[in-house]
Amino acid sequence: MSRAIPPLNPLRTFEVAARHRSFTRAAEELSVTAAAVSHQIKILEESLGIVLFVRQPKSLELTKAAQAYLPSIQKAFHQMAEATQQLQLRENSFTLKINVPPTFAVKWLMPRLIRFLKHHPSIDVKVSTSAQSVDFDREGFDLAVRYGRGVYPGLHAELCLPVEVFPVCSPTLLQGKHALQEPADLKHHILLHDDSTYADVSNPNWAMWLLHAGVLGVDATRGPSFWPSHLVINAAIDGMGVALAKRNWVEKDIEEGRLVKPFEISLPVEFSYYLVYPESRLKDPLITRFVDWVRSEVEADKADKAGCL
Repeated sequence: MSRAIPPLNPLRTFEVAARHRSFTRAAEELSVTAAAVSHQIKILEESLGIVLFVRQPKSLELTKAAQAYLPSIQKAFHQMAEATQQLQLRENSFTLKINVPPTFAVKWLMPRLIRFLKHHPSIDVKVSTSAQSVDFDREGFDLAVRYGRGVYPGLHAELCLPVEVFPVCSPTLLQGKHALQEPADLKHHILLHDDSTYADVSNPNWAMWLLHAGVLGVDATRGPSFWPSHLVINAAIDGMGVALAKRNWVEKDIEEGRLVKPFEISLPVEFSYYLVYPESRLKDPLITRFVDWVRSEVEADKADKAGCL
């Protein structure tokens, strides 16, 4: 005997509207009108014979029945999304879709990716960049790199790169009338600001670095700002001024002489970069191959630095 299941489209609309507590925001996510959302909810309520929402003039509240119903519906949609993703992986098992922050892509991943492709020629990698967290269920990504504390419910997170920052500049700024020799000399130079926005209270800026270095008399508010971070680095390479940069992004530029580190004062950062992917895919061979490769790159970097000491 078949079980009665409400129509899928109204169920999906219910999940989105309940999550947002708003027909208008649900309409935006579903790319329909608010009236269409209201109509779908009405169909579902008639199908169930139960009122799901209490419509107030300025708010939308779930009834007690809807509150009890919602978690199971969300779990069911999550399972369907995961099953579909696994099906697609089986049908197209050689495509790895990853999402990373813009500067992580430009300054760390892209210069190295050729090595991964040479070792795994059968895997096609699709890279996209975003400063925002991706939704694995809705956007179909296999793996992402996130900047934070490494705590992401439902996701496996592995430390990739810790972060510290220090000033960098073109070698030309070490010469001339106001050559950079000590931190106090910064008062004669343009400060370049990284305007990247992260929910990190420790996200460093010039005021924090100057305080850490014990420098007075330098206006930390002046100077142009850039986003993403690699634009700040490019401005420093061009001799525009002095940038406060993350170590991982400028090591190659320093090694090849495009940038110099004028002072041996670094500021550690609380947040780090993490490899993140669904816990349900811990043993996925496509993901493990990429994660193993990232680990090997990070370890090779550590070995190179140790060899230079």
